[in-house]
Amino acid sequence: MTQEPTIFDKIINREIPADIVFENDNVLAFKDINPQAPVHVLFIPKIRINTINDIQDNQSQLIGQLFLAARDYAKQIGEDESGYRVVMNCNDNGQQTVYHIHLHFLAGRQLNWPPG
Repeated sequence: MTQEPTIFDKIINREIPADIVFENDNVLAFKDINPQAPVHVLFIPKIRINTINDIQDNQSQLIGQLFLAARDYAKQIGEDESGYRVVMNCNDNGQQTVYHIHLHFLAGRQLNWPPG
């Protein structure tokens, strides 16, 4: 079964522009077009995994790379000491809007919980 490309697939393939801030062989990160904080970046694997529920056991290293990339980015932009939030949404009730997993990186202000 072939899936239609998501907006993230199109960004990975450079079919649509994005403000890319990080890239390696497995991970791509770009600024969110609807930021919820002064710094809002999405870290995505370069292969599509639809939801957290679809992560396979043999993909644990790839998922770890998303977090390591976020950690390194926080240090690069000087937000590592003041703090930041990373979150991944899953399915409709979790507010997932693009079915290609993505780690939200939010920083640049005091982040309240619950969000809002």
